[in-house]
Amino acid sequence: MNYCSNCGSADLMYKIPEDDHFPRFVCPDCDTIHYTNPNMVVGCLIDKDGKIMLARRGIEPRLGFWNLPCGFLENEETVEQGAKREVYEETGATVELGNLHTVYNLPHANQVYLIFKADMVGDKYELTTESTEIRFFAPEEIPWDEIAFSSNAFAIKKYIEHGKADKITHVGSYFKDKIR
Repeated sequence: MNYCSNCGSADLMYKIPEDDHFPRFVCPDCDTIHYTNPNMVVGCLIDKDGKIMLARRGIEPRLGFWNLPCGFLENEETVEQGAKREVYEETGATVELGNLHTVYNLPHANQVYLIFKADMVGDKYELTTESTEIRFFAPEEIPWDEIAFSSNAFAIKKYIEHGKADKITHVGSYFKDKIR
């Protein structure tokens, strides 16, 4: 945050406002508080015949690593719409969403992940500008050392542990050096 969108001041301060308990960007000229909140990341864990779809990243961050099709939620989009869009953007696949599978907190990066279980509609998927390879992996074939993000590893591990069990949502958090 570089300037106050209310008065244009370029001297925002990062402090705890009166009657608050979190540091915020505050304009010293007009006292406007500028809230910054976590980014929502949405996506899907797609199982086909007991194998999990992973896409090798064609973009940064973590270029060349494997991930579940996930990405940032856009404005004016529901989490369900965003999850379906991200799958399509990364794999060209169309999916039908199941239950919410994982809520994963990444406080130091200001991110919250919502990963749904999903089934493909048809068999069509294809490479896109965001993916250089798409494969379905059996649980014993998962390339754990090449998984792009801790949120993905957590979701995949919970899926392997609990299978297609419905109505279970797993919650995890990564705090700089460990998963809880």
